[in-house]
Amino acid sequence: MPPSGVHPAWLPPEAFRALGSRRVAVHAGGEVAGRVAAEVARACAAFGGSAVCTARTPAGPAGYDLLFRLGGAEEALGEEGFTLLREGGRTVVTAAGERGLLYGLFHVVRLGEAAFGAGPAPETHRPALASRMLDHWDNVAVHPVMGQVERGYAGGSLFWRDGAARGDLTRVRAYGRLLAACGINAIAVNNVNVHDTEARLLTDRIGEVALLADALRPYGITTHLSVTFAAPVLLGGLPTADPLDPAVRAWWAGATERVYAAIPDFGGYVVKADSEGRPGPFAYGRSHAEGANLLADALAPYGGTVHWRAFVYDHRQDWRDRTTDRARAAHDHFVPLDGEFRENAVLQVKHGPMDFQAREPVSPVLGAMPRTRLAVEVQATQEYTGQQHHVCALAPMWSEVLRFRPGGGAGPAVGELARGGLVAVSNAGDDPYWTGHPLAQANLYTAGRLGWQPDADPLALLDEWIELTFTPGRTPDPERLRAGVRAVLRGSWATYEKYTAPLGVGFMVRPGHHYGPAVDGYEYSPWGTYHFADRDGVGVDRSGTGTGYAEQYGAHWAAVYGSPATCPDELLLFFHHVPYGHVLHSGVTVIQHIYDTHFAGVAEAEAAREVWASLAGLVEPALHGRVAERYGEQVRSAREWRDHINSYFFRKSGVPDARGRRIH
Repeated sequence: MPPSGVHPAWLPPEAFRALGSRRVAVHAGGEVAGRVAAEVARACAAFGGSAVCTARTPAGPAGYDLLFRLGGAEEALGEEGFTLLREGGRTVVTAAGERGLLYGLFHVVRLGEAAFGAGPAPETHRPALASRMLDHWDNVAVHPVMGQVERGYAGGSLFWRDGAARGDLTRVRAYGRLLAACGINAIAVNNVNVHDTEARLLTDRIGEVALLADALRPYGITTHLSVTFAAPVLLGGLPTADPLDPAVRAWWAGATERVYAAIPDFGGYVVKADSEGRPGPFAYGRSHAEGANLLADALAPYGGTVHWRAFVYDHRQDWRDRTTDRARAAHDHFVPLDGEFRENAVLQVKHGPMDFQAREPVSPVLGAMPRTRLAVEVQATQEYTGQQHHVCALAPMWSEVLRFRPGGGAGPAVGELARGGLVAVSNAGDDPYWTGHPLAQANLYTAGRLGWQPDADPLALLDEWIELTFTPGRTPDPERLRAGVRAVLRGSWATYEKYTAPLGVGFMVRPGHHYGPAVDGYEYSPWGTYHFADRDGVGVDRSGTGTGYAEQYGAHWAAVYGSPATCPDELLLFFHHVPYGHVLHSGVTVIQHIYDTHFAGVAEAEAAREVWASLAGLVEPALHGRVAERYGEQVRSAREWRDHINSYFFRKSGVPDARGRRIH
């Protein structure tokens, strides 16, 4: 349970009523199974049921309404799968591994009374992706620019405080419980931008990481560590970090051995190398595969994995040079290396080719490296989608990515190709509501659930979160509350997109902190050029006659994206520079689409604010007030976006709004 004053998120006590009011037996032993027994005992004590928890088969098992049983399940279920069935008037959850039993428990909680209804056919549940991971961009020491949590919008770190691991790990354990309930099974506990203080977690401060691992382990979560590629120089006193140098390889082997001595079930390393100034193998004339394999070899004897991030691009570009294209970078760097990475090396690829914008095409890398374990990286923390001041439910976006078929209509979807799993950059912190904006909890929850089932209906997952969080016996009008929260969440991504950057161009944000509109904020900077707006038109030519990015896709999508005639409207300006009078498939011109959507987006944000206001009295007052306050900022910001974007393009194009609305 969370400490006093901390919101229970999707595990309020009422969610356990159906389970806790019955006779329940737990037949299992072990640390993780012990969590199942503890949850059952707590629920039964709260709601009048009875619990028997034993490592042996309970006496008279037929007398129980619900039985959790470890053993007897198919080996094909693995450590994390489970079966659920109705047998002789009772519900039975069976798993081959302790984690499976834990996930089975939370599945029963999600089902509520439905878990005890007339028995359907036995259900088998197993995760589609073996790794469902969170990357925390948390700093041990407060960074002078980025603070305690880089791109964090929910307070301080759950793990670190005042330059060290937190002494009281009660909240870390509560976090592990929440994550287990949505299917997350791995966490990297520090920032991928590893500063000098964080670097020492690998060596003399590994004991602090071990304390965090101890707190998370009972919830089936393995702990990972972000490390700097320059560690042999920074920490080991070597003159080089060359991945082919025998002394460097020996240093990593020794350091890794000591890590596993402290944390026997350690998950592995996360590395950002040769990216945005971070050290990497390029300094020694080596490839990314050689760099990743250095760490993979050190981890292999212990079953560990290195997650090597593919976020590598030139951040010293000349805006005048239209041949340089940041979107091309990951494909250019990594696809030629397909087949050269070790099996325990995972290439972690951002879902789009740029940087977590509100609209991007799916990265072509995800369909171009069949001999490499790839993980899809998404961003739950809302860096470019409202920074947890705006409601922006991201499950529909992520679902589009995971369902995308790089080969066109045939062939596997991204969710099937991602043998390395799903990684989400966490949006959680020490805020009482975990995510700052209470409705942003939905993004954390659905990241885990989509990792478990990438082809799941994202709207159904949002409904699942709503039901658990808001309506299990806690409100006088649950149907109105469900409908209201559903209304403000379901279309929120589309609303955010409407009042921010249009038709896929992205990055129209203020430099540095990335909040609020600045159409030319990055346009003439060394970080890249994103819209090329002039008096005649707007957009980036990424066709075969431009940067050639569209041709990095397979034949089907290269043809679709390569021509303005076939490119989807929502991505038109990502792939093509077109006149303002270009007519979209929707039948309106580009300039009129910009005007219309920005006015519509503000109207939708205002309407959502009114819907939320109408729910006062159905939601706990402090939570309602927090969301209402955030909606005030969202509407203010949406109006600012509308006015900046519309004014900019009116002044560039000279084309008035066909509807006669006021544009400055």
